[in-house]
Amino acid sequence: MSALELHQVTIRYRDANRPGGHLLAAESVSLSLNRGDIGCLLGPSGCGKTSLLRAIAGFVPIAEGRIRLNGELITGEGVNVPPEKRRIGVVFQDYALFPHLTVAENIAFGLTQGRRMADGIPAKAAEMMDIVGLADQADRYPHELSGGQQQRVALARALAPQPELILLDEPFSNLDISLRDRLAREVRDILKATQTTAVLVTHDQNEAFAVADQVGVIFNGRLVQWAEPYLLYHEPNSASVARFVGEGALISGDQFGHQVKTLLGELPLKPCCCNDCEHVGSVRVLLRPDDVVHDDASTLKARVVRKAFRGADFLYTLELGNGEQILSLVPSHHDHALDEQIGIRLEADHVVTFNHTEPATPF
Repeated sequence: MSALELHQVTIRYRDANRPGGHLLAAESVSLSLNRGDIGCLLGPSGCGKTSLLRAIAGFVPIAEGRIRLNGELITGEGVNVPPEKRRIGVVFQDYALFPHLTVAENIAFGLTQGRRMADGIPAKAAEMMDIVGLADQADRYPHELSGGQQQRVALARALAPQPELILLDEPFSNLDISLRDRLAREVRDILKATQTTAVLVTHDQNEAFAVADQVGVIFNGRLVQWAEPYLLYHEPNSASVARFVGEGALISGDQFGHQVKTLLGELPLKPCCCNDCEHVGSVRVLLRPDDVVHDDASTLKARVVRKAFRGADFLYTLELGNGEQILSLVPSHHDHALDEQIGIRLEADHVVTFNHTEPATPF
């Protein structure tokens, strides 16, 4: 049984200044998340991902569709379970910690919900502090903690009542970039250790890939792809998803059955239900920077038109003989000059093609 199911969920806000008097925040969104898995809603600002998170929590109503939690209908078809009865924990973007309470008291509040401290609660709070690595910070106040520590307190408070689902709204946005990757991994480890089902909202693909088992890309209120991070990166279902997730370029090709011919050679495509001999015609071929390998011995050459130093690597923008450009991630000891011709070869295990009208430029 799925832990979380959204079926054709549509969310509208009243807005007298728009046609029809409303703003469409999400339209016909369907997804399912297995128990113990972490899902992520990924998309640009204003795409509707936070509205979906708030609808799951019960903070905003839905106009159509239904939401089930562990098989129980919580929203839709005339049902609207109040937020406090959904057994859902929420970690807000600003953490929402009580400044006058200590770490232990903030976590205990998630168990007491403002009532008198009951037997067993201090022990449970201590257990949660140990899980999130804050056992030695019990008597400190939020202003005495770093941003990462405050985040872990908020997570511990949300986890303490053992909810059926945790929702995390842009949990790393207030942190320094250098901390985000490490804390994202820590949060994933904590959620997995407690076997907690969770949904994360972010606009940062690195956070999504570091934390989630399933990622949903949302554009203009629509869920355009729901997949594992690996498949989302290597097998995007549209050029729009390919451009939003990761770096790469689209080059021209001619597809015939399960092969596509390009200036860089002939590439195999995954078998499908189509006729092996069918000529599809002109397409655009997705190449990621790791598909293009620098090889001094290769007779296939490309001209360096741009280079970006990234410490261990250079990201080269290379121009082909027909004027199209591709990207290549190359170890930084291969320091080539602009306009230099360098050898390349393809190691593309996941070849994806799109409509030929897509522009053939790096992104």
